[in-house]
Amino acid sequence: MRLLFSFICLSVPLALSGMAMANDLPDAALAADVVVLGEVHDNPVHHSNQAEWVTALTPTAIVAEMLTPDQAADLQADPEGYRATWDASGWPEYDMYLPVFTATDAPIYGAAVPRDVARVVYSEGVAAHFDGDAGAYGLVDPLPGDQNAVRLDLQFAAHCDAMPRAALGGMIEVQRLRDATLAKAAIQASDDTGEDSAGPVVVITGNGHARKDWGVPSYIARVRPDLTVFSIGQGEDGGTPDGGFDLVVDAPAVGRPDPCLEFGKPSE
Repeated sequence: MRLLFSFICLSVPLALSGMAMANDLPDAALAADVVVLGEVHDNPVHHSNQAEWVTALTPTAIVAEMLTPDQAADLQADPEGYRATWDASGWPEYDMYLPVFTATDAPIYGAAVPRDVARVVYSEGVAAHFDGDAGAYGLVDPLPGDQNAVRLDLQFAAHCDAMPRAALGGMIEVQRLRDATLAKAAIQASDDTGEDSAGPVVVITGNGHARKDWGVPSYIARVRPDLTVFSIGQGEDGGTPDGGFDLVVDAPAVGRPDPCLEFGKPSE
C-alpha cells in the first residue's frame, strides 16, 4: 500500500496511512534526542512498525514500559530464554515485542512500575512512590481541574461507565506515575549515552503514555527542555489516538472481544 503524507500546519501531526516503513520517518524524528513510539499493545502491525523504526533510528538506548530494570537485563542476556517470564506477565504475545527489543544492540532501560507499587499509589499518592524528584516532575501538585475532569471521563468510559467516578482517581495517579517513570528513564538513558551520536533514545509504550499533552513528552519538556522529543501515535481503522502527536500512523484494527462484557454491559 502506498503511504500518504499530509502536511497541514505545525500544530497538526503528519499522518501516515497503512503500514509505515522505516524510510518514511521525517527528518525531525531522525534528529530528535528522544523518540516515543506509541502503540496499541495487541496490534501486531504497530509492533512491526516499531521494529522498522528502531532499525532506522539506530538508537543509543531503548526505554520499555513493559519491563522493570531487572527484567530488561534478563531479556537482553537471553532473549529467547526470557519467553516464559514474559508469557506469565500478562502482556500480549512475546513474538510481537521480541523483534522490537532485538532490532538493536543498544541497552534496554526497564521503566515499568511494579504492580505492588501501583497498588499502594491508590492510597498513598503518586509523589510518595516516585523514584526521583517528585517536585521537579510536578507530582506534588494536583492536576489542573479541567485536565482531571477529562481524565476522569476517559477512565469512566474505559471502564464502560460501570465504576463509580470516586474509584477512578487512583487510576489517574498511577498513570501519572507511569508517565513520569518513563520520562525519568528516558532522561537517564539520554544522559548515559549522550556522547554517542548514533541516534536518539527510543521509548516503547502505549499511545496513552506517548501523547504530547500530558504523557511522557510533557514530563521531559518540564524537566529537561533542552531535549528534543518526537512522538508517534498509532491508530486503528482511521481513528486518531487522543493527546496530540508529531506523527500518526494508521493500521487495521485487531479483532477483540467486547471488554464491556466483563462489566455485564455490552458496548452499544
